Amino acid sequence: MPKLLMSLRNVPDEEADDVRAFLDAHRIGWYQTRPGPLGITAGAIWIRDDADYPQARRLMDAYQAQLRERVRAERAQAEARGEAERFGSLLRERPAWVLLRVVAIALLLALMALPGYLLWR
Repeated sequence: MPKLLMSLRNVPDEEADDVRAFLDAHRIGWYQTRPGPLGITAGAIWIRDDADYPQARRLMDAYQAQLRERVRAERAQAEARGEAERFGSLLRERPAWVLLRVVAIALLLALMALPGYLLWR
């Protein structure tokens, strides 16, 4: 019975390509399902044979550890150069975008607090 290796929700194409490539390189049978038309279901990569799943999982864990280290190193380099995105830099670059979201958050918090306020009144 097929086993789910990874959901493709919010996965960049290059990462999914890497996963497909290392599965092919190790001759692990896989197939991919496409996302649903309404966006309710995400696509996924499945392993065809149960016996191949442990090896695929080990390869996936190693790939994710390598990816995590690479991304952390890139982030550290960007911070050292002063190019990393921070709240302050985002506020300076796109103040309307940030303020709109802050106001939306405040309105949602007020809406959530309203029943409690009305009950205690």
